Amino acid sequence: MKAFDYQKDYTQLDCRRHPEHYQVGRGEQGVLMVEPYKGEILPHWRFKTVAIAEASAKKIMAMFEDYRNNDDFVGMDMARKFIQMGYTRARRYANHQGGKKYDADGNILPYTLNEEKAAAAAVFKACWDSIRADKDYLARRKKHQQQYG
Repeated sequence: MKAFDYQKDYTQLDCRRHPEHYQVGRGEQGVLMVEPYKGEILPHWRFKTVAIAEASAKKIMAMFEDYRNNDDFVGMDMARKFIQMGYTRARRYANHQGGKKYDADGNILPYTLNEEKAAAAAVFKACWDSIRADKDYLARRKKHQQQYG
């Protein structure tokens, strides 16, 4: 899988109109860069409590389906990245008080379990697992990567 190209100026690129500029990359690469999707999805991305995570994941999954219905793979993948990031960030806050994994000297901070954040992470994990098993999404991702690299 090709790494995400951080050299492109995504503030000037409209990846909806020009999907050829979008690279899937690994994991969440580029999630906070690619427009217009960042602007559309980010306002709905939250994980402070389980209820907030449920509302957030539900909205982002609905956006994922809207992008699918509009034959917009880039939107689908960006929604997937926000769902994945919901899981990884909530897990970080679940495992490390204040969400900080390292101290100022680069030493890993002690592991602590925050049950609320772990439950919020589980909400996003279920959605992420659903997307990773979605044969239509996987076929579209493969096609995009073959077509655009």
